[in-house]
Amino acid sequence: MSKDEFPGWHGTTIIGVKKDGEVVIAGDGQVSLGQTVIKGTARKVRRLSPGGFEVVAGFAGSTADAFALLERLEGKLESAPGQLARACVELAKDWRTDKYLQKLEAMLIVSDGSEIFVITGAGDVLEPEHNVTAIGSGGNYALAAARAMMDSDKSAEDIARAAMAIAADICVYTNGNLTVEKISR
Repeated sequence: MSKDEFPGWHGTTIIGVKKDGEVVIAGDGQVSLGQTVIKGTARKVRRLSPGGFEVVAGFAGSTADAFALLERLEGKLESAPGQLARACVELAKDWRTDKYLQKLEAMLIVSDGSEIFVITGAGDVLEPEHNVTAIGSGGNYALAAARAMMDSDKSAEDIARAAMAIAADICVYTNGNLTVEKISR
């Protein structure tokens, strides 16, 4: 089977919500190959603690690629402790210019509890405009749902969970088995 014929790994939804001094990053657990669910309990949201500086990261895309990027992000954070924005920009620059890294297929949402960023292989480091961001196959569904709830009295975690439930109901590559991490500063 050639690369073009291979059905490819699909699916995930990761959301980041910042509200009332707290950031929540949540992700579903589904990994699909073509039309088949391979695993329903994958953990795509993780805590990193490089040099004692705590960061939460969620990833969409290839797991191996995401782990390679998370390792690099940890290295950048060790070089610039407490400077998440700087570490993200340095990672994005490397990702954009390094021939090995350019082939990685993943996206990240990262937060230190005060800032939240999306990092892409196109060299983007994006800070969400409305304190909510989402990536992955169900990302647009979760983003729309979360934005609709941001003015409610719901907490960041409640918004993230409700938005993920909506995405799981709509996107066939997203399930309701969540990993949720909170961080505040």
